[in-house]
Formats: sequence, C-alpha cells, structure tokens
Amino acid sequence: RSFSNGVTAYLQYQLGPSFEQHRATSPVGCEQVQVVAMVLFLLYVKAELDGVGSLTLNRNANICISVRNPMSDTEVREKVAFNLRDQVEQDESSREPPHQFALKWEGTKKSSTLIVLDEAATKTALKKKKKYKGETPRPVTTDDSGSWVPIVAVETRGLEPYAYHPLGNEFIVESDQGTAFTEDVDLSEGDWADYDEEHDAAVSISDFETKWEPV
Repeated sequence: RSFSNGVTAYLQYQLGPSFEQHRATSPVGCEQVQVVAMVLFLLYVKAELDGVGSLTLNRNANICISVRNPMSDTEVREKVAFNLRDQVEQDESSREPPHQFALKWEGTKKSSTLIVLDEAATKTALKKKKKYKGETPRPVTTDDSGSWVPIVAVETRGLEPYAYHPLGNEFIVESDQGTAFTEDVDLSEGDWADYDEEHDAAVSISDFETKWEPV
C-alpha cells in the first residue's frame, strides 16, 4: 500500500529493514504499522554548574513535556504532565504494557503511549541499539558543565516528545560539600541559585537547556 512521504519517512526510521515487508503486507494501513513500532528517546540536559556536585532527576516527581504525532506535520499536545513513577490505570482487558502517559490522536482508535524506563530497563533497551555509543542516563556532575548528559530514557509508541518544560520540583541538587537541595529547584527560567549555609558556599546552575533525542 502507499503512504504519504512524511509517513513513509517516519515508518522507515522506526522499522528499518522491515518497513518494506510491513508496507507490502499490512491490510489495515498506517495505524497497524504504528502499533509494532516502539521508539526509544533520551532526555538530555546541559548546564553550567557552580558549587554543585550533582543534578539529579527525582524519579518520584511530575514532569511536563510536549509531544507530537509522528504521523502528522501539525498535530501536537503541548505541556502535558505526568508522574515519572505512577502508571496509567487500565482495564483488565487491556493489552497495553504498563505506561506512565497515554493519549489518542484525532481519528485513531488505539492509544499512543509513553513508558518511563528504570535503570535496568534502560540498560536492556540500549544494549539492543548496537549503533548507540553514548552513555546511559545518570546525574549531571561538575565535570559535565557545558556538555549534554542523558538523564532519563522513555519508550514511546505513536507519539514523539520534542520539548521539556521544568516545573520546579523535579530536580535534586547536591552541593560540592554534599548538602542536598530537594525543594524549589526551579529551572524554568534557565538558572537557579541557593546558599549552602552549613559550608558557607554559594551554589548555582545557569544556562540550563534540554533536548530529546531518538536512539
């Protein structure tokens, strides 16, 4: 069957060598092909750290992202929030794997989903990506100042994250001296600063940036 140029490129990207087989044999069109395609994305962070030993994503927090329909040039959902650990409630008859976020694009019957991977699942997923030579997600450290570091991995079906929006409570900062800042680490404006009273030292983060990359 024939697909539009945009859909063809997306499916070739997701399915690789198996794309032609799906195109030739799929009796129900693009939606059926989309179901079999899980895509791994990494969220990267870059920032300048001063007096900060580490910047860590709090795995119990909510995060806010924007996603788009990879089968469309225009359909997006901006600033959707979900918890990194909590799973969406599903009917007992559902065949979907446990996931943290789901939506339905206009005109589709099946939900598009996003799964936040834990450390073990991330390592397993990355091992399958033979061409990936980068790091597994980890905290950002002083030595990483100005460099892109992956902090979390997600697997998606039928949606594509393209932006990250800090909420102000999803990061934990530890100073060079080991003092933890667990509240009000608000990076929504691209910077944050506080004072480590115990060690009489300033701590700050500046030039904070994020990006999503498919693996």
